Amino acid sequence: MSGLSYVAVDWGTSSFRLWLMSASGKVLGERRSDEGMTAAARTGFAAVLQSHLDALGAAGDLPVVICGMAGARQGWVEAGYIDTPADLSDILKGAVVVSGQPRDIRILPGIAQRDIAAPDVMRGEETQLLGALGLNAPGEALVCMPGTHSKWVRVRGGTVERFATFMTGELFSAIARDTILSHAVAGAEEAVDGDAFRAAVAEAFAAPALSANLLFRVRSRQLLFGGSAQAARETISGTLIGVELAAGLAERKQGAPVTLIASGRLQRLFQMALECLSIPLDAVDAEEAVRRGLAGAAAAIWKKRGINA
Repeated sequence: MSGLSYVAVDWGTSSFRLWLMSASGKVLGERRSDEGMTAAARTGFAAVLQSHLDALGAAGDLPVVICGMAGARQGWVEAGYIDTPADLSDILKGAVVVSGQPRDIRILPGIAQRDIAAPDVMRGEETQLLGALGLNAPGEALVCMPGTHSKWVRVRGGTVERFATFMTGELFSAIARDTILSHAVAGAEEAVDGDAFRAAVAEAFAAPALSANLLFRVRSRQLLFGGSAQAARETISGTLIGVELAAGLAERKQGAPVTLIASGRLQRLFQMALECLSIPLDAVDAEEAVRRGLAGAAAAIWKKRGINA
């Protein structure tokens, strides 16, 4: 394929996304699979990457920039962490070279909060922050990044000051699959029951200490008064998201918007949740943000190739 400049890869725990990029930042080809870190650790990271490059006919000299769990201790090559307060520009400087490969491959580091009272880590989200906010974003931003492990991040002038992780997505999966509430949600459709979801968000946001009780009410309400599996599913989701919002929004300045970096169903749910609480927001597509962040890294690493962020 002509016009290619580099390869951008977002390598998560359970997902793999790859884009062939032009120097101007245009996507010329892409690949997606469930060959995340867990699967790639068994089959080989180099083999997984090469299979996708071969499928797209990528030239052998194209450099590759990677973010996410490929840089974890259990990943391909450990890329370490930049400590908070972390300047987003330090992410670009901390890229680690994967040795022994026929092409130039770099893996970006994560960010660590080495606070004994609130230890935390992120890996992959820092690249989304870079793409969504840029290196020298003025002022402050409170950023919400929903996911299996949601992140709430305070950024000031291009520096990540503090952040907190919430296991909201993982808790939802465990509760809906492995608790008594699995009976309540059996056969639920994917469509969102907006009324049930918004009511649950508002109730949990107002009384997060009652979260365990609010969750059991999903079961008792269905037994005593009926209701659909879909409503039960969205009530569980709304309860967990409402609890997360109660913590994440605790330090928001009055009237300040939340920057929401998300895609797909999670973007719809969190946008609905913030709107029902009358919280202003600026929405950024998570996939576009990670590509922009990887483009910024590629431009910094391979300046001579004329790559634009």
